[in-house]
Amino acid sequence: MSELPREIAIREVRVYRGPNYYSYEQSIHLTVDLQAFEDEPTNLLPGFTEQLITLLPGLHSHQCSRGHDGGFVERLEEGTWLGHVTEHVALELQRTAGHVMTRGKTRSARERGVYNVIFGFMDETVGTAAGRLAVRLVNHLANPEHELDFVDEHEAFLRMSQRVAFGPSTQAILDEAITRDIPWQRLNSASLVQLGQGVHQHRIRATMTSITSSLAVDIASDKELTNRLLAAAGLPVPASDVVRTADGAVQVARRIGYPVVVKPLDGNHGRGVAINLTTDDEVRAAFEVAADESRRGPVLVESFITGKDYRVLVVGGNMIAIAERVPAHVIGDGRKTVAELVEDTNADPRRGVGHEKVLTRIVVNDAAVELVASQGLAMTDVPESGKQVLLALTANMSTGGISIDRTYEAHPDNVDIAEEAARVVGLDIAGIDFICPDITQPVRETGGGICEVNAAPGFRMHTHPTIGEPQYVAKPVVDLMFPPGAPSRIPIVAVTGTNGKTTTSRIIAHIFKGIGKKVGMTSTDGVVIDERLVIRSDASGPRSARMVLQNPRVDFAVLEVARGGILREGLGYGRNDVAVVLNVAPDHLGLRGIDTVEDLARVKQVVVEAVPKNGAAVLNADDPLVAAMRRACSGEIVWFSIKPDNRMIDDHCRRGGKAVILEKGELGDQILLVHGRRRMPLAYTHLLPVTFAGRAMFNVQNAMAAAAAAYVAGAHLHDIRSGLRSFTPSYYQAPGRMNLTEVQGVQVVVDYCHNVPAMEALGGFVDKFFGDLQAWERPQKIGVIATAGDRRDQDMRDLGYESGKHFDRIIVREDERTRGRKRGETAALIVEGALKARSESLRVKEIETVLDEIDATRAGLARANPGDLVVLCVDRARAVWDELQLIGNKAQAGTDD
Repeated sequence: MSELPREIAIREVRVYRGPNYYSYEQSIHLTVDLQAFEDEPTNLLPGFTEQLITLLPGLHSHQCSRGHDGGFVERLEEGTWLGHVTEHVALELQRTAGHVMTRGKTRSARERGVYNVIFGFMDETVGTAAGRLAVRLVNHLANPEHELDFVDEHEAFLRMSQRVAFGPSTQAILDEAITRDIPWQRLNSASLVQLGQGVHQHRIRATMTSITSSLAVDIASDKELTNRLLAAAGLPVPASDVVRTADGAVQVARRIGYPVVVKPLDGNHGRGVAINLTTDDEVRAAFEVAADESRRGPVLVESFITGKDYRVLVVGGNMIAIAERVPAHVIGDGRKTVAELVEDTNADPRRGVGHEKVLTRIVVNDAAVELVASQGLAMTDVPESGKQVLLALTANMSTGGISIDRTYEAHPDNVDIAEEAARVVGLDIAGIDFICPDITQPVRETGGGICEVNAAPGFRMHTHPTIGEPQYVAKPVVDLMFPPGAPSRIPIVAVTGTNGKTTTSRIIAHIFKGIGKKVGMTSTDGVVIDERLVIRSDASGPRSARMVLQNPRVDFAVLEVARGGILREGLGYGRNDVAVVLNVAPDHLGLRGIDTVEDLARVKQVVVEAVPKNGAAVLNADDPLVAAMRRACSGEIVWFSIKPDNRMIDDHCRRGGKAVILEKGELGDQILLVHGRRRMPLAYTHLLPVTFAGRAMFNVQNAMAAAAAAYVAGAHLHDIRSGLRSFTPSYYQAPGRMNLTEVQGVQVVVDYCHNVPAMEALGGFVDKFFGDLQAWERPQKIGVIATAGDRRDQDMRDLGYESGKHFDRIIVREDERTRGRKRGETAALIVEGALKARSESLRVKEIETVLDEIDATRAGLARANPGDLVVLCVDRARAVWDELQLIGNKAQAGTDD
């Protein structure tokens, strides 16, 4: 017998909002430990399968890997592990809430009994809750000691799902947007949604849009003002007046003549409305109810128009749909009481609370009881067969009413009246309430009129009529915001790799800024909107990406995508037009299940997988792991390479492909853009400031990748050349990226170098810095180095060893955040590597430890003589740069004295 607990333990829950390491789509990720259940598949758990299928019969439709309905049940009977069961239960629970998802997979996490359970979701709150409830249910069925009242828990889950779900109107608009490939983001926990990205975005809240006039909404909310404006336009409206007291309501009712309607001046959803009032006492009682529902206090008294209740939906000045609304009622069958008939009606699965479903449950309150009594019945009486018993006077859907589609039956004159009413009020989306005997006859002849104009009208009576054909009313709404052919997306260039991401991103952004684009960029420096730093932090994750895509000024996005963000939340957006992968080298290994460089490559490959068919991936042909990503790309491949005579690139271009290559010539190395047979020169490397006269080969590669990305993103060759030649690695344009300055005659380079591959590249630059000087005359080279504390011990030793190849003196410091290590532990490991380099007679001669970054900066300058080179591998670039300026200013002041 195993001593492990017989329960599934959830180790971690993650929500991936976009393409991720496990799936092309947004997903929930549960890391579960089966513990003792690792030795107990489902066929060894008596009664498990039968009980599970009884509770969730929908599992019969799950195909699993068998490719036919019932495939998953077969797996249960044959024996499958409980992690796999959890995946299917989570999917089925979501389906019971109306969220039909079929994507899921369960994979071993390389530790016995531990599995990664991945499944899709429509709403992350519902998906996460489904995953947790799935684990509790599986635990309960596998081991009854884990008590669970599943019926109650499932009911609570469904109620929660209904609370967080979009209402029918919002969902209808989103469904239409999705069919047009318009991206969307939920901006709050309610119905505020952004459609589109950046400069192309629009927002909706239920059926109000970002182009809905606020003034028009105010007018529609003031029913008395609306009536006056409509009457002035010659439209049929009831006589009315605004009152603030019960006595005033009675006076108006007498003046305009009974029967009358009393309602809040600024109410909605039919709350506080009383109709067909025929006496002073009824008006007084109705006034009190209406005043309570009025946000500002005034109450409207208007003449009662007899007839049927119709809602005309007008979008963009055109009638889109018409529904006849019937008040909440039941029909007698001669056997059941009124109360029982109401209970049967509310049992309709289409009915829910409020606006959560297409119909609303009938609420039996005091007003309903009184209305039933006025029809000569009590709630316990049995109405005769066929008798209609009203339970509400108003025909609003929100009070339990039903709808009948009348879109194609209305008389043209009535349609004209409704459309004119919407124009008079000024609403782009309006619900016009008509009361008339028959919508098929002209209202001016039969009597009746417009009793109300509504902003943000509900769509469910049109999209889900109780009787009649549904109308697709969301299409014209989306047409208002995104006319056919109008863009909804902005170009997105995603840049990833182990090193060089930020510099490449900045070069791309610089090129498109020169074209006149309003560029939104994320990087480890922060979020930059149109060259303005709006957030200073490591912003290479999905949240920062969404922030850029939400900004209404941005018309071009350049997103640095780091490993950590992909593993934490996915990309955070659906797709990128251009993916740039610079390199893959050992870094951050041993974290979140990424143990090998091949694992790391699969993480970075996510941006390539997110390229659509009309997009492109810019890949480093010189890196085998990057080159292999071409198989994961749905779009075209654009290569860049600094190595000559690459047969793969030659064949690629011969077939009409694109590549950026480096060609040696008499005047120096030249960057060429090759497109099919065309060979287009871009620049000599020694003329690009970012390459330091061609000595910084890693920046040559970065510039080539940026040029390739800019070309496939639509930049003209002239703009690419201009951008490459004008981009400088100054602190103010690229802080912490090869910033060269002079302090007291000492050449100082500030760079974020923090891993072995970066040190190899930086070391190559350091070796070439002073040209071909003889050993006896070359200046001293000092390196102030460090790395993050979450690297592996051997990575730290290797950094110290690699540094020992390039510097005469090494000063080892530590970051302010030690990331779980004791102060001095990281530095000691780096020193071990540096000492090994010195023992092998490599370049380094002096090694010391100064833990504080600013103190280490001062120490590096103190050890240097004029003409020497000091390389500062920084963590807090701004603080170090400020310190350098302070030291330089003090020295200058001393000279002046």
